[in-house]
Amino acid sequence: MVPNLIPYLCLFSAALAVSLLATPLARKIAIWCGAVDYPNSRRINKKPIPRMGGIAIFLGIVAAFVVQYVGTMNFGWPVVLVPSPKLDVNYAMLVLAFLVIFATGLLDDRFSLSPRQKLAGQIAAAVIAVAGGLVIGDISNPFEPGGFVHLGWLTYPLTVVYLVAYTNIINLIDGLDGLAAGISAIASFTMFVLSVWAGRLDAAALSIAVAGSSLGFLRYNFHPASIFMGDSGALTLGFALGAVSLLSVTRFAGLTTIIVPLVIAAVPIIDTFSAIVRRMRGHVSISHADRGHIHHRLIDEGYDQRQAVLVMYAWTVLLCVGSLVMTQVETVPRIVIFCLLLVASMAFARHLHLFEPVLLHHYNPKTGADELVGPDDEAFEEEAEKVHRHGKGA
Repeated sequence: MVPNLIPYLCLFSAALAVSLLATPLARKIAIWCGAVDYPNSRRINKKPIPRMGGIAIFLGIVAAFVVQYVGTMNFGWPVVLVPSPKLDVNYAMLVLAFLVIFATGLLDDRFSLSPRQKLAGQIAAAVIAVAGGLVIGDISNPFEPGGFVHLGWLTYPLTVVYLVAYTNIINLIDGLDGLAAGISAIASFTMFVLSVWAGRLDAAALSIAVAGSSLGFLRYNFHPASIFMGDSGALTLGFALGAVSLLSVTRFAGLTTIIVPLVIAAVPIIDTFSAIVRRMRGHVSISHADRGHIHHRLIDEGYDQRQAVLVMYAWTVLLCVGSLVMTQVETVPRIVIFCLLLVASMAFARHLHLFEPVLLHHYNPKTGADELVGPDDEAFEEEAEKVHRHGKGA
């Protein structure tokens, strides 16, 4: 039976329209309060760009659910706030969690929170969502038909970690004009299709709202961008995608809640994982920013901003199509598809040298000082050779 898609089209249109209309307002607010990104050695932008586009993204999502409420109350639309059989979600708690994550990003855009403060806000939002019933739950065992892995009390901390990680992957990949917004739109539309197939109305409504809001903002954020989404947008989008992945439970419960969302978000996940490895190999802090992300490597390969973003869009589309196919096949071909996508992605990552450090500790023999060096410094090649030989910095 083909579902009635008119309500979802209305939600998408509302989120798109409000995000489009609210982005210029968000830009004015950002300039007024001094939330502006200035050019530096790590950033791509060559002129000051206001950040706080998350205001428009958040308002777009809110508008979609106002339309949903009106449609349900007055036009006989189906009630979307119906938890899956495996979850008992308190949606008021979930709304509170969204407010906390948005507020955390907004404060960071304005005051540049410390990593610990920002992480505390993310954990608080995740804990609220988990307390409201949004949890991973039992994981299906693909090697034992009808079997499940019961996590018990581990469900709660694991879900918190999962939501915090998903929240950060969009934030960490937000480095080129239109990159995070475009990938979020592609991922959320894919999750919308999966949610409709699974009959999960709450997940479908949230994902299509995120898609519309992301695309509306993309109008102003694609190169050359006039505004950045900032943490208020990136954290909100990442948290929303993580929440959708948990709300959307198909007949392959474990596949959807664990594997498929990871495949859909594989590009930012690989970027994040490679950054951790790269910084550990260089003996610098994991939180220390560098110019080794996928988009930096593509720029170094000779791509301009638009080309680099389109390459990453294409990579994400390929992974999303693969995830859709995975949900429609049996266990063995599902595993084969997953392995093929993983191998192809890791080969591309290796080609871009994503795991090679771009910042290294160097002990200056003249001063004895411990200093960071990069590819443009004379000491970098010496330290890089030590990393290559020993797998660690000096």
